[in-house]
Amino acid sequence: MIQILDHVGLAVSDFERSKAFYVAVLKTLDIDLLADFTFGRDHHAGFGKARPTFWIGDGKPARGEMHIAFTAASRAQVSAFHSVGISMGGRDNGPPGIRAHYHPNYFGAFVLDPDGHNIEAVCHEPE
Repeated sequence: MIQILDHVGLAVSDFERSKAFYVAVLKTLDIDLLADFTFGRDHHAGFGKARPTFWIGDGKPARGEMHIAFTAASRAQVSAFHSVGISMGGRDNGPPGIRAHYHPNYFGAFVLDPDGHNIEAVCHEPE
């Protein structure tokens, strides 16, 4: 597989709140916090599997303008991602289910993070 993105970063308004949210939500997809540091006065956290590929940091977020979709290995992971996201203060933006308008096996769920970013978990595998 050829990868076209190296990493993605989001600005968050409350670093500690967002870090706790993403630690819990991404754990459902076997994605871990791999980096956590302060550079100058700014905090940064990097999440990934082998290396950090998703980052959050202090800043002024563009509310609701970012959409990030994380790969899930199973439909159960998609459902867990949605459930944990809601329990961590996220808002429902589309419950787990088939999105046939993308393709017949597109199983996704959407949560708005604490800053209103639309995050998704998606599994493309058949049931």
